[in-house]
Amino acid sequence: MTASPSDRARCSLRALSDQFFERPRPTEDPGPPPPSPPWGGPPAGVLPGAVPLELVIAVNDRAAVYIGRRSVYPTGFELEVRVLLASDARELDPSLNGVYHRRGGDTYGEMLRFGVQFSDGAKATNVSGRGYGGGVPDGPVLSGMGGGGGGGRWRQGFWVWPLPPPGPLAFVCEWSAAGIPLTRSEVDAQLLLDASTRARELFPTRGTSPRGSSWFSTSFAPETIR
Repeated sequence: MTASPSDRARCSLRALSDQFFERPRPTEDPGPPPPSPPWGGPPAGVLPGAVPLELVIAVNDRAAVYIGRRSVYPTGFELEVRVLLASDARELDPSLNGVYHRRGGDTYGEMLRFGVQFSDGAKATNVSGRGYGGGVPDGPVLSGMGGGGGGGRWRQGFWVWPLPPPGPLAFVCEWSAAGIPLTRSEVDAQLLLDASTRARELFPTRGTSPRGSSWFSTSFAPETIR
């Protein structure tokens, strides 16, 4: 009996499916990734100490910029900058990763500029855009982490390395597009230093924790006021 064309087609497909996909060959375990430097992000496996202080840096009738949380580790601290926009200011884009003036064009004045300054005058900002090469940075490093938002509410995480020295710790912002001039608010760095002693290593590991990816992550080099 001669097979019909449709039967021959089914046979061909069945034979093909039996040998088309090969089982992947086992590969060697590459092992854990190399540790990241302490300025690259929070240490992995560590429960941070918390500083429950909501700090308003600047506010006017169009926008408010404030610090929503701070998590302190033995090597540095995380903070979250939050932005609230008035209903008639939703056209503002409060992205805090220092990207506008590097996309071309004179857009520096549109972005929300943010930075920290230690009591010794050393500072790090989200607009410096200078690398620190392959060595250990001399001063504070500000690294953008995960963030996002919409509907008039925005948030952006940052990692600050190292811990500040005793004395005033300043948080500074400037946002010309929102009518916010150069503004600074200070806290006692001892609040963070005390919180760092409450951090606990739960899972001994090497390196730093993975960063969030809602935004991109980037680092900004230390600067010193002279």
